[in-house]
Parts: sequence; C-alpha cells; structure tokens
Amino acid sequence: MTEINYEERHASHPDDVKRYDTNQLRQHFLIEKIFEKNKILLTYSMYDRFVAGGAMPSEKPLPLHTIDPLKSNHFCDRREVGIINIGGEGTVTVDDEDYELSNKEGLYIGMGASSITFKSKSSTNSAVLYINSTPAHQSFPTTKIRLKDTIMLNLGKPEEANERQIIQYIVASGIRSCQLQMGITSLKTGSVWNTMPPHTHNRRMEVYLYIDLPDNQAISHFMGEPKETRHIWMTNRQAVISPPWSIHCASGTSNYSFVWGMAGENLDFTDMDVVHPLELR
Repeated sequence: MTEINYEERHASHPDDVKRYDTNQLRQHFLIEKIFEKNKILLTYSMYDRFVAGGAMPSEKPLPLHTIDPLKSNHFCDRREVGIINIGGEGTVTVDDEDYELSNKEGLYIGMGASSITFKSKSSTNSAVLYINSTPAHQSFPTTKIRLKDTIMLNLGKPEEANERQIIQYIVASGIRSCQLQMGITSLKTGSVWNTMPPHTHNRRMEVYLYIDLPDNQAISHFMGEPKETRHIWMTNRQAVISPPWSIHCASGTSNYSFVWGMAGENLDFTDMDVVHPLELR
C-alpha cells in the first residue's frame, strides 16, 4: 500500500483569526510540506472540502488511494482532481490509460475514476505532481492539458512591480469541471507583487502553492479581512489556504510563480470583490 500522509484543517472564523499569533496563523493556514520523495502528502480543508497535496514518485509508482475523511471506496467516487506537473517528466495512469505530463502540463480527472497512479520517467529527475481536488456532482471527461491548450492573460505593470502572466488550465471557458479551477501565475523579472489589486470572493476559497522561487529567497503572503490583515512568511513549494473572507496577495524578495486552485459556488473567474490597496489595514 502506498504511503499517503494526510492532515485535516478546520475552518476558522475571522473574529478568531484576529487573535492568532504567528504560530497559530501558520498552523491553520500554511501547508509547509507538499512534496516528499516516494510519498503522497495531502491536506483536507474544511473550506469547501478542498484537498491540496503532492505526489513525488521517484523510484516507484504511487497509487492515489482514498483517505478516511472521504468515506469512499475510491478517491474519485465523489470528487474531481486537477494535477499540474512542476518537475521532471511523469505519467498519470487513470483507469489503465496513460497521460504523459511534461513540466507545466496538467491533467483534469473527472468524478468516477477508480484508479489513479503516478510515476516518473526518471528516478533522478522525478515528476513533482501538484494535486487539487474538490467534491463533484457530475462526471466530466479526463483531459490532458498542454500549455498550448491553456488560456494566457498578461496583466499588471512593471512600474507597479506586478507585471505577470496568468495561465488558466481549468476554467469555465476551457476544461469543464464541476467547481475546481486551476492555473499558474508567473511574475516577470523585476515584479514581486501578485494579485493586485487584492480582493476577496465570498463565493469560493482558494489555495496558493508558491513555486519557482530561487534559493535563499522568501515570500510574504498577506491574508485576513481587509481591515485586519496578517502575513505569513513562506519559501519555495509551500502552500497557503485562503478562506472566502480573506484577501490573498503576496510580495517576494524575487520574482516567482504560484499555482492557484479555487472551489466554491460558481465558476466565474472574474467574480471578486476588489479592495484598493489604500483601504487595507
């Protein structure tokens, strides 16, 4: 049996979060370790029952079995899954069909898949497979997502240090899903601020996985209600849970990228309540 380590995170009321110290903020919202060699690590959040985790199959294939909180025979009995490979070449096998994923390629797996296995092409350059999963009510086709299949948007301005490219992998105008959305935002050289202007969206929650951050560099992720913001210092390949009531933006000591995943009431990518930076406290 594959070793799958998982933890559960409960939802937090914003009135309580106002009183959290640094350690409590990190305990409730930061996912410090997403990837470990030859293991699958998962975090099950009570916010929209979102699962975020990673598989790093180096010397052996890693099957994605169900975990106890799902109370199901298979992981995808009542769930859909999105995967983006941020490492070396790998293969995801879904019900005996192989999907080869190069770096920055993705895969959507619909509800009802009974078997999912991860493996790497090379043990010295392992695939690093980032996993997002949400409850589903309908089955959509399992689909490989190549970079040429994505939707790319260019936003921001260099003079505001937020010039960035948004790569949409799973969105309503592209790959169909029940509620899961995924993509990557990459900051241009010289830009360090993401998600500007900051915003909330009470209709859905979000998880950010920060990637492509050079060694010895760091990111300060900002969260909280607009009038009660907090920050969490993070490093490369760490993730953070963003509740519906919270802003989510960050600044790094270098440019970087992050994988975003969303789940909630709708699939409208532009559904957000913008907060002007001068309104933040």
